[in-house]
Formats: sequence, structure tokens, C-alpha cells
Amino acid sequence: MAQIHIRNTGERLAGEAEVRDFLERQEVLYEHWDPEKLPESLQEKFNLTDEEKEEILRTYEEEIRSLAQRRGYVQWDIVSLSEETPNLDELLKKFENVHTHTEDEVRAITAGNGIFTIKGDEETGYFDVELSAGDVISVPENTPHFFTLMENRRVVAVRLFIDPSGWVAHPYQDPAFVKESSRMK
Repeated sequence: MAQIHIRNTGERLAGEAEVRDFLERQEVLYEHWDPEKLPESLQEKFNLTDEEKEEILRTYEEEIRSLAQRRGYVQWDIVSLSEETPNLDELLKKFENVHTHTEDEVRAITAGNGIFTIKGDEETGYFDVELSAGDVISVPENTPHFFTLMENRRVVAVRLFIDPSGWVAHPYQDPAFVKESSRMK
């Protein structure tokens, strides 16, 4: 279940209703899909074949199509990152820069963990959304954010897109942003 760390205050939010309410106020979509629906053989597997990726998409087809219909997404895929991913550190360096997109950035975590750091409203400032299997988040277009891995450095996620060519990151320079790299290894 997702947890939130508000950087300005150090406050942590952990209950589903509390997390959902906070994210709704920040205009961030949050849903929770049943992680037990995924076959046990894929619940802790991070180096996936194309067939296994297709099996994940088939397993969550109903949820994916529902979200796509409600939000206008036209394409989806699977991203899998772990210590076995070639050039993982270089990939993470690209992820760990605050940026925006001209469409929502959506991830449905099916295994492992990840963190979205998002710039909230003026009062809130930056906050971290720590995600685990079953958590689904959609960061609105033009909202400064970035995604990275947690300490276990493993994640499998469904990504959904409006533009079939995928997201284009637009760098966002913000002197108010302070990277908390000690938590995000």
C-alpha cells in the first residue's frame, strides 16, 4: 500500500483513505489493483521475457482497459528494472531529474517498489509517494516530478500512454527542490 512522505514537514501518511485523500487534493490519481491476481511465479520476478510481460498485461487487462477508457490512454507496456537491467545506474540518473510531460505519467506497480517525487501545491511542496505492488498512480501533465527505485532497486510496472510514441521529459529547474538521495538508493 502506498505511503507518502511530505518533505517540508516530515509527515508520513500511510492509511489507504488518508493517501487517497491527500493525492486527490494534489490532483494525482491513485488506485489500488489486487496484487494477488498476478500468478505467484511473477510476483517477485524482475527479469521478464516478452511472454511474461504479455501474461502480466493479460492478468490486468480489465483494470488497464477501465483506466484507459476513463483517462484516454491508447497504449500500454511493461517496464522492468532490477540489478539485472543493463546500465541500471545510468537509467536511474535520467529518471532522477525533475521534469514535466505534456501528458499524464502513469504507473501500475505489479512487483517491487518505486518512488514518485512530485511537486505539490504551494503549501505542500515536494512529497514522495512510495509505491508497492498493486499501487497505481497517474501524475498529471505539466506537474514537476520524477520516478526512481527504492532501496531494493526492483520494480515491474504497467505504463499507460495517450501518445503512442511515449512520454517526452521536459527538464524543470527548481531551486526549491532538494534531492534526498540517501533514501532513494
